[in-house]
Amino acid sequence: MTRSPSTDLVSILLVEDNPGDVRLIEEAFKSAEFETTFHTVTDGSAALELLHERAASEDGPELDLMLLDLNLPRTDGFEVLETVKNDPKLTSLPVLVLTSSEATEDIVRSYELCANAYLTKPTDPDEFADIGRAVEAFWIEEATLPPVPS
Repeated sequence: MTRSPSTDLVSILLVEDNPGDVRLIEEAFKSAEFETTFHTVTDGSAALELLHERAASEDGPELDLMLLDLNLPRTDGFEVLETVKNDPKLTSLPVLVLTSSEATEDIVRSYELCANAYLTKPTDPDEFADIGRAVEAFWIEEATLPPVPS
């Protein structure tokens, strides 16, 4: 889950069910100074399956962070967030909620469930690049992430 400072490859779990938003988010990271690999799933259940497989196997994808939508089919983002933050093998993975909801109760609940950040999706597609730059500037270039628990 942590990235070596000498590695320019960043691995992101993108949990997003809207294909248009997936495309915009992936495009937003193409201008970054690092290479990004997205592991994209379209519902919360698939996200939890991937995370548990990764935690159980050394062969699974190492993840630097998760971008999590809240409004997902099958298992919603709140349940994914709660599961991740309550699992000792997953809890160190930074989770950035990236959703269209501006509802105060969603923001509060996300932080109560230990989201690392809450970002509202821009309404203008061109503004998605700002999200990519913000994530790069803080989570990739500045933040020191904890080691993966054994």
